Amino acid sequence: MRQTWRWFGPADKNSLADALQAGAQGIVTALHHIAPGEVWPVDAISERQRQVSTRPDGKSTGLHWDVVESLPVSESIKTMSGDWRQHIQHYNTSLTNLAKAGIRTVCYNFMPVLDWTRTDLAAPMAHGGTAMRFDLTDFAVFDLHILGRGGAGNDYPESVREQAARRFAQMPQSRSAELASNVTAGLPGSAEQWTLSSLRDKLKDYEALEARHLRQNHIVFLTEVVPHAERLGVRLCCHPDDPPFPLLGLPRIMSTAADYRSLLDAVDSPAAGMTFCTGSLGARSDNDVPAMAHEFAERIHFVHLRNVTRQDEALHCSFFEDEHLGGQVDMVAVIAALLAEERRRVAVGRTDCVIPMRPDHGQNILDDLTRDAQPGYPAVGRLKGLAELRGIMHALEAMQDAAIDGRAAVPSARRSHQEGADAPVEA
Repeated sequence: MRQTWRWFGPADKNSLADALQAGAQGIVTALHHIAPGEVWPVDAISERQRQVSTRPDGKSTGLHWDVVESLPVSESIKTMSGDWRQHIQHYNTSLTNLAKAGIRTVCYNFMPVLDWTRTDLAAPMAHGGTAMRFDLTDFAVFDLHILGRGGAGNDYPESVREQAARRFAQMPQSRSAELASNVTAGLPGSAEQWTLSSLRDKLKDYEALEARHLRQNHIVFLTEVVPHAERLGVRLCCHPDDPPFPLLGLPRIMSTAADYRSLLDAVDSPAAGMTFCTGSLGARSDNDVPAMAHEFAERIHFVHLRNVTRQDEALHCSFFEDEHLGGQVDMVAVIAALLAEERRRVAVGRTDCVIPMRPDHGQNILDDLTRDAQPGYPAVGRLKGLAELRGIMHALEAMQDAAIDGRAAVPSARRSHQEGADAPVEA
């Protein structure tokens, strides 16, 4: 897999030099300053490419803009209201401009109103670092007592409502404000953030929109853009819902294997695919993430590798961002499935045989704690994750090569060497 690194542009507290030192081979970025529904101009795309590939001293970084994350789908498209037809035209124009620049992997999501949602952006960990967390009770505090959404009580079990009431009664004003800010944050990298008032207004647009309607709108969107993307050689890949269950009464339609199966069957094109995010999918206990990697391998165009630990298996609604090899997702099995798919693509002659991946999120450790970088995107935490993931990839590839060549498996050879080294020395 091609090892990439998310960079939010010149304002990112983590530099391209950090990405290079982490061993990144390519960059994932977007034009975050352009509003959803607007065209990404050729000049703006070219300028971001220049920023990625050129150091301040004019020398080459050796990096290129590999993946767009993300070209956002506007709320008008999701609800099929207002200027949605024009927004789809603009989306196709942006795809044309990206293809002209040689960028052909485009990640997007179809989550209504809120993008990824966390209640804590820096929850303390036992090792002294911090991590992002989604706590269902805290989210219920926001929904029931801070936002005050009508009918919200029907969306939570009685035990959660009672616990949320007790927690809110004891919550300092500073934590209440922090919780509201965390939940209403906009797209990563964007300066836009919902206010409580604007969020309430936007939720009204979805009051009559059921999950089946949103699914149909997603299919309509892809029906309009996928043929154009296919002609351009562009691969669109939909990111799962994060977290993968309904929030604020809003439908979530890309949370399970059944959701992806339905969509990819309805829009059966190599240009319509999946951003395989192990963390988003792993937040549901009923998602078998390695099995999904096998099932959808042919349509996986981009990979996010991160791990989570669920803290409430009964409700599968609370979790924190664990170390990349420390959570409940079997990362070794997932990577093995993806490497097998790359080998299959080589065998059938696919031009996209190398799948781009990136270490997604990461815990704040060491000097991450003082950088104040984009939440979820620390330099050292991601470097650590990438190093761990790279080690798994190298080990699995070495074992595969050894099996093909008929040699002894690498781990066995290393075990024998270690056993020899540890043997007592005769006098």
